[in-house]
Amino acid sequence: MSKLTTEERNALPDDAFALPGRRYPIPDATHARDALARASEMLHRGSLTQDEYDTIYAKAEEVLRRERM
Repeated sequence: MSKLTTEERNALPDDAFALPGRRYPIPDATHARDALARASEMLHRGSLTQDEYDTIYAKAEEVLRRERM
């Protein structure tokens, strides 16, 4: 899992997170892949709604598409 320091996380703009409340940081492909894995796990545990998962998935895929170009 890729690590962000508190300072790095705090410096990210709000749009670098997949969910409101600055949840699921996805500033790059590594974090996007990690967010997808964690979101899937949390969905299956019942800690995320399907809508939250879908939002994370869409935003993470957008980051991954940008990184591939």
